[in-house]
Amino acid sequence: MEVPTMKAMAAEGKQPEVLFWVGCAGSFDDRYKKVTISMIKILNAIGVEYAVLGDEEMCTGDPARRAGNEFLYQMQATQNIQTLNAYKVSKIVTACPHCFNIFKNEYPDIGGNYDVLHHSQYLQELIDGGRLKLEDNKPFKGKKITFHDSCYLGRGNDVYEAPRAVIEALDMELVEMKRSRKNGMCCGAGGAQIFKDAESGNNEVHFERAKQACGTNTEMVGVACPFCMLMLRDGMKNENSDMEVKDIAEIVYESMNENKEKA
Repeated sequence: MEVPTMKAMAAEGKQPEVLFWVGCAGSFDDRYKKVTISMIKILNAIGVEYAVLGDEEMCTGDPARRAGNEFLYQMQATQNIQTLNAYKVSKIVTACPHCFNIFKNEYPDIGGNYDVLHHSQYLQELIDGGRLKLEDNKPFKGKKITFHDSCYLGRGNDVYEAPRAVIEALDMELVEMKRSRKNGMCCGAGGAQIFKDAESGNNEVHFERAKQACGTNTEMVGVACPFCMLMLRDGMKNENSDMEVKDIAEIVYESMNENKEKA
């Protein structure tokens, strides 16, 4: 699978349409790498001119800033901005709501100004614009799914409809949890919480959230964040549930792939 880099495209005098920011989980977590691969295959399949930074991509600095290390955040963000500006990047797409949030809302304060889209928004844009065509005989048609809102995507940036629009485009039956959208529940990992021990209490947040997802009696819980995926998968083990946890990019790609295999 060919994945173009900004360095290689710049050497050829080319400027990609979008920079796909992979993020730490998309680069290093074995489970979430599958989401990265799905997104890359979607972009390759429909001919989007994109590139990644490859080994030039650093952490955005989000975990450092949330944990109170402002100095480290400033160092990482400044270096990223220098790299992005050197390549004249104008549009960034990322599957991580934490990367999305900090690029969109905090990088402009220190000179990083970009058009930033979460991958759910970009997938919706591609579907609405007719570039990403989903077959009439959709393999997930009629299957029940519930969607877990990421805090940094939903409450943080008011992005609730884009992932649901992608699910609707697949003709899946969306069953909302009792707590969804602005009343949605955190997975327990955001804001650098994933890097620290759980605080004292009667229950783990992600165990409670997994129980709520299982209560919808659906076949699958859709997510749009690497940390939500990690926490809910662990929660499903605690519930002894075989309910699948999938990113919307995986569902879209599988839909495209199954149709091709049937052809």
